[in-house]
Amino acid sequence: VCVGIDPHDWLLERWELDVSAAGAREFGLRVVDAVAGRAGIVKPQVSFFERFGSSGFQALERVLAEARAAGLVIIGDAKRGDIGTTMDAYASAWLQPGSPLEVDALTVAPYLGLGSLAGTVERARAYGKGLFVLAATSNPEAAGLQQAYRADVERSVAASILGGVAHWNDDFEVMGSFGVVLGATLSLREFGIPTDSELTPVLPILAPGFGAQGAEFAQMSGIFGALAKGVIVSESRSLLELGPLGLVEALERRRDEIARYA
Repeated sequence: VCVGIDPHDWLLERWELDVSAAGAREFGLRVVDAVAGRAGIVKPQVSFFERFGSSGFQALERVLAEARAAGLVIIGDAKRGDIGTTMDAYASAWLQPGSPLEVDALTVAPYLGLGSLAGTVERARAYGKGLFVLAATSNPEAAGLQQAYRADVERSVAASILGGVAHWNDDFEVMGSFGVVLGATLSLREFGIPTDSELTPVLPILAPGFGAQGAEFAQMSGIFGALAKGVIVSESRSLLELGPLGLVEALERRRDEIARYA
């Protein structure tokens, strides 16, 4: 399970915290405390910290440090995408060891061309980090672009992204460090993504859509087929709305549910 750290205004209020950088920091620290020992991954949504300016980034840095100290894998949900040295700077900010914003993996956008991420891939390799590239996302306005057919490669945009990212993993043995984001509420066939053959090494898949958006663990094989081995179940609102104590109880139930359907 990957637990989002998304300090929405309404969640801060439900957790009886101020809608401020200090409130976001406390929220994040409480989530880390609840997750440690119960799940392996947290995914801070950067925008909810960034909106508070420099104090928000300081809050995020503290949350990241505590998550790292707790032994959690951290996926920074920043969805960065650019070209050349600009993207290289983003990679240094989020992936370089010792950076205040250091995470284990970063979400990135490929819509300036998958090749625009080449420098970021090389930095991730050098730093021992990972990337999750947006391929098929659950927001409906993305479907027209992501389902579009590319005549040059005879695949959809989403499928070409998945195929390109899979090749980045060719030198790994069991599981790659580079993965894609595939929404768990989607019909992947409509996006032209084949799910009937296993990829070697396993392709990591960050799969939002479980919980509040409606996807269920029992549907895992039906949704992802042979790709299910690499799925990271991402949940945010459905867990966070339960509050700190409810989050602890829910995580223990989720662990049993996922084990049942894995």
